[in-house]
Amino acid sequence: MHYLDHSATTFVLPEAAEAACRVMTQQFGNPSSVHKMGIEASGILEESRRQVAAILHADPSEITFTSCGTEAINTAIFGAAHRKGRGKHIVTTAIEHSATLHACRRLEQEGYDVTYLEPDATGHISLSDLRTALRPDTVLLTCMLVNNEVGTVLPVKEFGKLLRKKSPHALFHIDAVQGLARLPIKPKLWNADCISVSGHKIGAPKGIGALYLRKGVHIAPLFYGGGQERGLRPGTEPLPNIAAFGTACRLRLPQLEENAQHVGALADYLDKQIAQRFPWAVPNGAPDIPYVRNYSFPGCKSEVLLRVLEMHEVYVSSGSACNKGRASHVLAAMKLPHDRIDSALRISFSPSNTTEDIDALLDAVEEGAQRLKRDETR
Repeated sequence: MHYLDHSATTFVLPEAAEAACRVMTQQFGNPSSVHKMGIEASGILEESRRQVAAILHADPSEITFTSCGTEAINTAIFGAAHRKGRGKHIVTTAIEHSATLHACRRLEQEGYDVTYLEPDATGHISLSDLRTALRPDTVLLTCMLVNNEVGTVLPVKEFGKLLRKKSPHALFHIDAVQGLARLPIKPKLWNADCISVSGHKIGAPKGIGALYLRKGVHIAPLFYGGGQERGLRPGTEPLPNIAAFGTACRLRLPQLEENAQHVGALADYLDKQIAQRFPWAVPNGAPDIPYVRNYSFPGCKSEVLLRVLEMHEVYVSSGSACNKGRASHVLAAMKLPHDRIDSALRISFSPSNTTEDIDALLDAVEEGAQRLKRDETR
């Protein structure tokens, strides 16, 4: 198997799986219980919180565990927007994950005014466009750190600085789901109030995420219950997944630079091989990190090409997994022509990938392209 769809999800690291299994079968107390097993579970919870805080360069008290990245994003967006007397204008971008876009559309139904910043043809967002968009009644700026489809990095440091100057009462939320363990996360340098992350993108199980909430910032919860996670995310904590998430963060943090170099070499190899073997292929966007590449193969529909690749146990995608095969809104926002969007493949790496994975991908793409061209001449 050659798995090159790590922006969608990753395999669980063995150490993370072991941590989850140990908590499920041996250290299974409820962290809210006051007996010995509950106290032990509470210790695991807080140690995991420290591990997640470390990779986010945050204080453990600023970390709230959620069920996933989507919940963390929704908690930040709705919590920031619903602060009374703060304004009803929100700024985001047209290339956000659906968790952000759908939350903003819901707020529009509640009477909020949302400005969607458009990308340029390379997938980047302009600081000058943000400057124009910000208003005195802006209550929230929400944007991603790394785009999950084309690998562009938004200038969050400059965004945060500008927001503090022009709309000082607004909150700044960053969706760092695709940036975690790929880039250094620097909430204070970025003037970030909220940062959302997810475990299953870095080797933890699905079903666990976290929200960084800067000290002194208060937002309303989405749910109400027993008061766990300081009341921001009540409900019994999913301790096995939390322990796995903490373990994954602990393992990934010291490997950031080494992994980036390894993946960078793979991305360079892919780019050179595609240029040699498929000179008619077109890169989409100008990626700023090596973990994501997006190429169009004009004349080869993505959905058909994906089936051919799957026959060879090669797994990539045509865009965000949450879009489930729908045309990419990111590529559409970049104003790419229909044939480019309809023939796009996203290749996304993890440190576990090798050049053999890329060779298998290219061989399968070549077979698929030849088959599709034969079909066109019939």
